[in-house]
Amino acid sequence: MRFRLLARLLPLMLLACMVLAPAADAFNDGRGFYGATNDKVVTDAGFILIVFFPTFIFCMSMLQRHLEKRKQARKAAAKSQLGNAFLRGGW
Repeated sequence: MRFRLLARLLPLMLLACMVLAPAADAFNDGRGFYGATNDKVVTDAGFILIVFFPTFIFCMSMLQRHLEKRKQARKAAAKSQLGNAFLRGGW
């Protein structure tokens, strides 16, 4: 069933891409969403990238550090509960 669905949808998707591609190229004289670009626009975009990537790496590192501390705390709590089983008594 999955193969039959794929066999029907793949040609339809290819046909839709071929039909819509010329319209996407002709819109706005090919300038894209922003409009005409000049040296200032390209330079500003480069500076945005220079700021974005180190900021993103820092934030993801801090998130990973926080999650790693939580994992270690959870492992320590489980180990402490299992280690003192004979002191708690019971069955």
